Amino acid sequence: MSFFKGEMHPEGHNEPAIPAEEDAVMEKFAQKVVEWRMAVPAILFIESGRPLNYIASQAMVVAQPLAQPMLEMIFNFQEYDVFRQALERRENVENVLQKIEKYDAEMYAWEKRFKKYIKEERKKWKWYQRYLGISKPRLEVPDDLRPPYVRWREEARRKKAESENS
Repeated sequence: MSFFKGEMHPEGHNEPAIPAEEDAVMEKFAQKVVEWRMAVPAILFIESGRPLNYIASQAMVVAQPLAQPMLEMIFNFQEYDVFRQALERRENVENVLQKIEKYDAEMYAWEKRFKKYIKEERKKWKWYQRYLGISKPRLEVPDDLRPPYVRWREEARRKKAESENS
């Protein structure tokens, strides 16, 4: 098969599947990045360090004792090692970027829906509530307008409970 026929990989070449625990840790990382509204800086940082992904993963080994207290907000020791090992392979760097972009698009869509809802609710307020801020009514947000990261956390808890039960 020729290179110019569209097939870039040799016959029978299969991409190795990403292990489930690596995928779960990368999902968790991407969700936290988007929840903290740091998607753009994270994408910029990861893209700029892409050629050095193996060296960066080895630097994570050296920095583990220093960075661990700060990273406990995201990972425990085992997940940190899995994430470090996942970043050694280039395809996982692209996978992390795609996950961040996917969750960022979901967050952006939610923000648009939420702002539209707030705008419609404010139209119902009286003039002094709108312009002077006096006696603002309590805003009841429907369940379908909850932030996506709340749903992500619930799904993670449900998956963890299912894995512990089975």
